Amino acid sequence: MTGLLKTLLFDMDNTLFDLVHAKNEACHAVTARLGAGDAEDLFSYFLRRQGGFDDPENIRDFMLDHSCYERSLFWECTSLYREEQTRNLILFPGVEPTLALLASSGFRLGIVTDAWRGDATTRLEATGLSRYFDPVVTHEMTGAHKPSSLPFLLALVLMNTTARETLLIGDSPRRDIAPAGILGMHTVYARYGDRFSHPKSDGGADHAIDSFPELLEILEPNGRKKRGTRQSTLGSH
Repeated sequence: MTGLLKTLLFDMDNTLFDLVHAKNEACHAVTARLGAGDAEDLFSYFLRRQGGFDDPENIRDFMLDHSCYERSLFWECTSLYREEQTRNLILFPGVEPTLALLASSGFRLGIVTDAWRGDATTRLEATGLSRYFDPVVTHEMTGAHKPSSLPFLLALVLMNTTARETLLIGDSPRRDIAPAGILGMHTVYARYGDRFSHPKSDGGADHAIDSFPELLEILEPNGRKKRGTRQSTLGSH
């Protein structure tokens, strides 16, 4: 492989697959089992700052607020939630064949996620993507959440690479694009995965894409498809 870039770092949730859809389906299943509230109401509990996006305590709080908490029912609903979320994970179009092509082209592929290792492993195995990524940097490996630079720095160390040789792809301007850019990585905003994006926003990234396979066009010689605000320096392969 020739050219400047040799490492691709990906956010996981809502960049590779639609976790929001999966969570919504899981919330529907739980509220149907409880016969209380609705899916949108339960989902809002997972968006609170005081609770983690994967924390089952959000279900406990919902049950307490709706006067239906019982310990055994809580554990049943927690299990139901995780099963339904995993079952409803859907890859964004073109993800698997694009990753296969990138891997066969000599790129090293890694993940930086705020998920815990168990959750990340479950999701990657359920979607058939685990074979493509090494390392998978998860929350407990640094104790820091994005937009901290620590998870990104650890990924660079584990992959024995530099920021200048790395392209970061993520759906959050604040939690993915900003810290990667500060470190000197090239950046791609996965606009298709950001529910709150402006249709024409570049997220502050070098490039923005509206489908996963567009990543291949950015990685063409001389970065011929320029989607962001800065001139591409990605080189050729």
